[in-house]
Amino acid sequence: MRVLITGATGLVGQQVVKLCREKEIAINYLTTSKSKISHSETYKGFYWNPKAQEIDLDCFKGIDSIIHLAGATISKRWTPAYKKEILSSRTTSTKLLINALKGESHTIKHVVGASAIGIYSSSGINYYEESSKEFSRSFLGKVVQEWETEMNGFSELNIEVSKIRIGLVLAKNGGALSEMIKPFKFGAGTALGNGKQWQSWIHIQDLARLFLYVLEHHLGGVFNGVAPNPVTNKELTKSIAKVMRKPLFLPNIPQFFLKLVLGEMHILLFESQRVSSKKIENKGFQFEFHYLRPALENILK
Repeated sequence: MRVLITGATGLVGQQVVKLCREKEIAINYLTTSKSKISHSETYKGFYWNPKAQEIDLDCFKGIDSIIHLAGATISKRWTPAYKKEILSSRTTSTKLLINALKGESHTIKHVVGASAIGIYSSSGINYYEESSKEFSRSFLGKVVQEWETEMNGFSELNIEVSKIRIGLVLAKNGGALSEMIKPFKFGAGTALGNGKQWQSWIHIQDLARLFLYVLEHHLGGVFNGVAPNPVTNKELTKSIAKVMRKPLFLPNIPQFFLKLVLGEMHILLFESQRVSSKKIENKGFQFEFHYLRPALENILK
C-alpha cells in the first residue's frame, strides 16, 4: 500500500506518518517547502502550493489512498485576515487535489480527511452522533461545514470519502493540552467559566490508529474521532492537576476575561460538545485509552 498524506508535518500528521512506517505503508507527502522534499523509496516528498493551485502530479503515482490533514491551526488569534486563512487553507487545498485528479488516470480508491467536532452546536445536554444535523453557527462550525462539503467532490471521481471529526487531541508536544498545562506549572491551573462544558477528547495515538483503521478497512462516511468517555472542563482540570501533582487555583476564570485576552477564539475553550464514539467502535475499532486519567498519565509522565 502507498498513501499520499497532506499535513504530514503537523501534530496529527507526524503521528500518522510514524504509524504508517511501523506498518510498512509507503508514503508520498505534499509540502509547500521544496527544502523539505525527501526522495527515499518509502517516504517521497512532492511540492504543492494550494494558494497558487500548483501541485506536482507525480505525487499521485501508485497511490491507493489519501489522508488529507492540511489546514492552518485554529489555535492562533482569529484576526479577520487569519479567519480567511483558516477557511481557505482547508477549502483551497481540497479543491486543488480534486481538480488535479480530474481527467487524470489514477489508482486512488479512498480519501480520509480531518474534520472537527466543532461542527456540532454547543450544548450541555446533547450527545452527538454522526447523524446529528444540529450544526454550530459559530465561525468554526461554518468552516467545518464548508470543508466537509468541499470533500464531497472526491465522490464525483468515484473515490470513497471518509471524514474524521476530531475532538480535543491529547498530545505531549503541541496541541491544546500543551497550552492548557502551562498555568499548572506555575500553580495557577483552574477550570474555565462554570466548568460544566463538555470536552470530548482523544489520545493522539488512538487518533492516528483510527485514521489507519478507517483506511485499511475501507470504511466510508463520517466518524467521530473522540474517546468513549467525554468529561467536563472541571473534570479535565482536576485530572490534570492530580497527574501533575499541582494545586488548583480558585476561583474559575470567567468567560469575559478570556474573551478580552483571546478574542473570538476563546469559544474553543467554552464550546460544549459531548460526542459519541459508538459508530467506530461498532465497526470493530478498539481504543487503547478509554479514560482520561490513564491518557493524561501516559502523556504527562
